[in-house]
Amino acid sequence: MSNFGFTALRLVNPYNVAFREARSAVGASAVMKAATEYPDLPSAIADCTLVVGTTAAGHRELRHPLRRLEYGARLIRRAEGPVALLFGSEKFGLTNEDMSRCHWLMHIPTRDEHRTMNLGQSVALCLYELARDPRAARRAPQPVRPATAAELDRLTDMLLDIARESGYVNPRTAASAEEKIRRLVRRLNVPERDTAVWFGIFRQILWKLGHHK
Repeated sequence: MSNFGFTALRLVNPYNVAFREARSAVGASAVMKAATEYPDLPSAIADCTLVVGTTAAGHRELRHPLRRLEYGARLIRRAEGPVALLFGSEKFGLTNEDMSRCHWLMHIPTRDEHRTMNLGQSVALCLYELARDPRAARRAPQPVRPATAAELDRLTDMLLDIARESGYVNPRTAASAEEKIRRLVRRLNVPERDTAVWFGIFRQILWKLGHHK
């Protein structure tokens, strides 16, 4: 919950030993300390205008509309008033009585052979889907400034020096090899921010080659 910006945790009759121990959760103690406990589900959701239950579906006969997480999250984001996203116990999930208090149900699309998920993972996936901004995925990333022609020429010259010093370039085919290396450097699309690193690497290689000689 804390990872994705949700803070209103309501617990219905939690197992006290585990709950008290979990209150020391690293980085999320504020959520745990502010959590409110209720003796039953009706009192926990009394002020909510929308109650959405979560289920693995499976072979249970469901008498509620069942929506996939992606679609259900869109409906929840549009809802007015407090919304309760209801999770059952780790072992048994929600009971039929719990589900009867839900407006509709939501499920994570898992494969038929393995429907059930760890409770913490289920919560994380659902809250991620609620928190994410679909428009952000369509935004273009920040442009990366490419290296200038002068910087590419300098990189090429250093790489050619390395090729000559290491014996990679055959004197008889030197002109052809140099042209290939120039084209290769330009195909790499080196960002400007990386040129200093490459200069440092090439200088070290040249120094080592000279020292070895």
